[in-house]
Amino acid sequence: MNLERILLAVQGYMELDMPHEALRELASIAVADAGREDVLQVKLLVFMRMKSWEEALEICRLLQKMNPEATASYVHGAFCLHEKGWTTEAKAMLLSGPAGLLQEPIYYYNLACYDAILGNLREAERNLLISFKMDKKFREIAKYDPDLRAIKHLI
Repeated sequence: MNLERILLAVQGYMELDMPHEALRELASIAVADAGREDVLQVKLLVFMRMKSWEEALEICRLLQKMNPEATASYVHGAFCLHEKGWTTEAKAMLLSGPAGLLQEPIYYYNLACYDAILGNLREAERNLLISFKMDKKFREIAKYDPDLRAIKHLI
């Protein structure tokens, strides 16, 4: 089957919130194409939608090896760790990422979440305010984030 057609079908399934069907579609990709970075990124998003944190984390680690300067695999990998209850490891993964993360508000927002959960409230406040300055939409997102309960007064 044509890779482009498969990826379009996967996108359609994801838009319809049908991640299991998207995963079945991804399974039809030829072995030679299954390890491509673009294919792995799509597969990662499917696993994350399914809350299959271990599988998603495995793909993140593979993507980090393939392209260590790409920031998304560190953000997503850290989120997977956090969702598994490994917040200390999540923070460590974010901090170990490439310098490009320092330009992304999601980096500071996620650090704020992890620090708030870990009880590092000063760091959480500092990082949350940085994310707000970089992108105002994070203030709205923060209003509904249970991870930030301890620093709700900033929102």
